[in-house]
Parts: sequence; C-alpha cells; structure tokens
Amino acid sequence: MDLKDKKVLVIGSGISGINSARLLETAGAEVSLFDANDKVVIDEIKRKFIEESRVSIYVGELPEHAYAVDAVVLSPGVPIDNPVVLKLKEAGAKITGEIELAYEFGHGDVLAITGTNGKTTTTTLVGEICSNYSKIHGGKTYVVGNIGNPYTAVALETKEDSIVAAEISSFQLETTDEFRPRVSAILNITPDHLNRHYTMENYVRVKERIALRQKDDDVTVLNYDDPYTRDFGRRAPCRVIYFTRTSYEEAKETGCDVLHMDGDMILYNDIPVIDVKDMLLLGTHNYENVMAAVGITYSYGIPMDLIRDTIRTFKAVEHRIEFVRSVNGVDYYNDSKGTNPDAAIKGIQAMNRKTVLIGGGFDKKSSYDEWIDSFDGKVRYLVLLGQTAEKIAECARAHGFENIIMVSSMEEAVNRSYELAEPGDAVLLSPACASWGMFTNFEERGRIFKELVNGLKE
Repeated sequence: MDLKDKKVLVIGSGISGINSARLLETAGAEVSLFDANDKVVIDEIKRKFIEESRVSIYVGELPEHAYAVDAVVLSPGVPIDNPVVLKLKEAGAKITGEIELAYEFGHGDVLAITGTNGKTTTTTLVGEICSNYSKIHGGKTYVVGNIGNPYTAVALETKEDSIVAAEISSFQLETTDEFRPRVSAILNITPDHLNRHYTMENYVRVKERIALRQKDDDVTVLNYDDPYTRDFGRRAPCRVIYFTRTSYEEAKETGCDVLHMDGDMILYNDIPVIDVKDMLLLGTHNYENVMAAVGITYSYGIPMDLIRDTIRTFKAVEHRIEFVRSVNGVDYYNDSKGTNPDAAIKGIQAMNRKTVLIGGGFDKKSSYDEWIDSFDGKVRYLVLLGQTAEKIAECARAHGFENIIMVSSMEEAVNRSYELAEPGDAVLLSPACASWGMFTNFEERGRIFKELVNGLKE
C-alpha cells in the first residue's frame, strides 16, 4: 500500500484512530483525523502526536474541503453505513479499516481469532503459547486487535519471524479486504451487535470474512457444535480443523482433524493434550477456548509439549469469570466481559453454587429468554441496573422468576448483593449487556465492580 503523499482521513480519535494516524504519517501520507463527537477537545488529541506532527484534526462536523481524500481509515466503532462514510465513498475515497491498514504494513505470520464469545481468552492463550515458542526459537510475538492493543501500534515493528496473535471483532472485519491470516479461528456465532449489523445473516457473513482470503495451505479452526461455523467448514477456502465437546464421531466423519473431549481429557484426534482438572481455567466454555487455541498453535507448528505446559499454568483473563475476593463465606466473580446473553450464560454455567447475579446495561437489541432459562434454580436473586433493567425484568417474570432487585448504580448493586448473599453463595457480575451509557467500556465496569467488592467489610 503506497500512501506516500496520499491524502488519508482517519475517522475516530480513540486508541485505534490515533495509532492509525501515526502509522499513516510515518508512511508519508498527508493525514487528517475526524471525530464526530463535538465534546472531544482538539488540543488533547494533538498531545497524542509528536510535536512535529502535521495531522489535521476536525471535531463535530467534517468541513467540505476535507472530503477530498484518496482513502479513509475507519476506527472499529464507526459503521460503514455512517452518513459521512457514505458521502466519502461517493466522492471516490477508498474505505478501509485499522486491521487492513496494519496488515498491509506488517510482517510475519498472523494467527487471527474471532467469534461472539471467548475471543479474548483464546487470543491471550494463543499469545502466551506463541511467546513461549518465540523465546526458544527467536522472533517476537505480538498480541493485538480488539484485545486493547491496536495492530497499527506495532505493525511497523514486526519482522518476517514475528508472530501476531490477533483478536478480531466483527466491527474490524467489516473493513478487511486483503487480510489473510496464516491461521484463523471462528469460535462461535450467536446473536450480538444486531443494532450494528441489522440481521443475523449479515453478522455471520462478516464473521466469515476472517477466512475468506485464506488459501489451501492456510488453516481455519472452527466450532463443530455451532451450526454457523460447522456450515462454513464445508465452504472454507482452506484446511479446516474442528473442535467439539459433544459430537466427535460426527465431526470425525468430515475427514478433518478434530479436537474433542473424552471425559475430562482434551485430545487432538487420538493425541492426549491435557486433563481439564490440571487446568486453572474454570467452565466448559473455557474447554472450548483451550481446544481452539490448541488447534491454532499446533497446526502452526508449535510442539504439543510446549502447548500443554503453557495451558497448565494459564489463568483466566481479567473480567472473564475472574475471582475477586471472598467476603463472609461469599465468593465474588467479575464477568464484566459477559456483554451479551450467550456469554453471560457461560458465566452462570461456571458457577457451582447458589448465585446472586448482577445484570443489565446498554440495549443491543438482544433477547434474554435463553439467559433467564439458564438460571435453572441456581440464581437466588437477579440484581438489575442500566438501560435494559426493565426489559430483562419483564422477560424474567415471563419465565416465572420473581426475585428481582432494581438498582441505579454499581455501588448499589454490590451493596444489595452483599446483603442478599448467604455464606456459601457466589455473587456474579455477568451483565449480558454492553457497558455503554453507564461506563466507558466493560473494563471500566469490571474495575469499578472489583474496587467496590474489595471495599466491602468482613
């Protein structure tokens, strides 16, 4: 991608947008940056660039002369049908995204993971396995993407012997074109972000983009137990590896390599990988994440012994069924990353005792019926806050669940849960909703929850 002296507009002043603009300026482009939020302060954005930077910054409304650009780089939070984006496209600008930009300038092999749930845990585990491999064999591993470290921040550092473990969201996949991972994975696809993608068909199609540029000698790792990813396995343009918890004999009939479970043992075809009792990860959903990580790294060529040793010591990532503290015989868990009903179901399933559940948040037009059904007598009380509180409460009552507490803040939610929980119970923050509106992101929501829990008195 030759961008020297080309006019390129970056939309979005968050971490992805800033790093895209920095990369573009280093590449010799004439860069401008736009954020439609008129509350953004231009001088604060300028401080994120070197003093010599010549990036032009626009806030609130994009002036007419700024539409005359050769290319536009969208931050993940900017929809491709945004009116400004559509106008730029009509004016002849090439529309791309941060992942595509980084890939064009990066080097080495990319191992890319997407899916509705489990991306962060799987990507972090893949990153640790690859980092341990790099320490022995040379090169360097970078963990990037939707996990909080923009690919554009490190793309120019990568070399031919680098490994890039990338968590890729559907928002990022919308703007990929030539992006071709050496190994890809789609962990699962359940309804999410339909306020952005509109239909399930669109959402599935966007997820499949992670593998569409792959070739015969590339690999995609897919969940055989998920009907969408199983179907894609029949159409994938590269070698397919499946993982399954429930359908090994059926998956084996496809002729593909299959990761599966025999009791508590995870196996790759007939090769024992690890007994789940030897893992620190909690919950059956994490067994799937581990199988996916094994499929990704073993197919890439990393020895099974190294993979096994890394899994054995790997801990849950922050905000994903993360143990916080025990108070008066009650265990508190932070699952703030449970930002949709399917992810929150995994949180409930991981609890092995009566639970006070904190839920609610931003409305992504999700349905909560299956989440409520998953309570299965385990949830003692449902503490609700945020935009979706009334919607979830109505759904819960329709399913016969009446122990509902409405609160207006996370502090009130933690204090009420503290009062309601009995010794031997768990208190679980697993909202089934995005954090927006009350919090900047799920990380802030989780951190505040943990601070409040750590402030409780014995």
